[in-house]
Amino acid sequence: MNALSALVRALPAVFSPAILRVLLKTVAITLLVFVALGWAGYFALDWALDRSGWRDAEEASALGAILIGLLAGWFLFRVVALAVLQFFADEIVIAVEKAHFPATSAGTRALPLKQDVRNSLRGAGRAILVNVVAAPFALLLIFTAIGPAILFWFVNAVLLGRELTDMPWLRHCADGAADCPIGPSDRFVLGGAVAAMMMVPFVNILAPVLGAAGATFLVNSRLENDQNG
Repeated sequence: MNALSALVRALPAVFSPAILRVLLKTVAITLLVFVALGWAGYFALDWALDRSGWRDAEEASALGAILIGLLAGWFLFRVVALAVLQFFADEIVIAVEKAHFPATSAGTRALPLKQDVRNSLRGAGRAILVNVVAAPFALLLIFTAIGPAILFWFVNAVLLGRELTDMPWLRHCADGAADCPIGPSDRFVLGGAVAAMMMVPFVNILAPVLGAAGATFLVNSRLENDQNG
């Protein structure tokens, strides 16, 4: 099974009750994070503008908070959604494996909360760092119009491919002791497809969960092939 066929097979699974619950929880918590950021941004801007003596500081703060919230939503949605999804990845992996890979599901283990937190923070930090490093190069490509979008798609395809395949793999491999059986080309294709979906409004809500389910299909099909020899 390759990455694209894994995503196609995962699409019906996303609408199963178990995974829909994960989708709703992920979206709800992600939106709450952005509401909290917007609320904090409003009061920070209001304080700063008030200290500077800006007239109509309250109206300017509200407008600024809305603009910052929209920009943060565009640039950080992928980071926050993936970080939140890490905490519910067990539910996606277990649901897909029970329904489609009973032979390999016996080897699945739930990760301790400490490891979930570590993986979540590590992934979010890596995503922010790489995108910040890519930003100056994107500015150099801005005259091409499409150059920055292609650059950010590329770097996020690499990041997402790793994060998504690690979600099911780490639940089969104790402490990540062995290399993930998914090659770099399949990781990139998986990450690239999900990164592209995350650029589309509304589709980006479904994309992380579909990516995690697709990665579970991809990893388990390789494990199943290894078992069968």
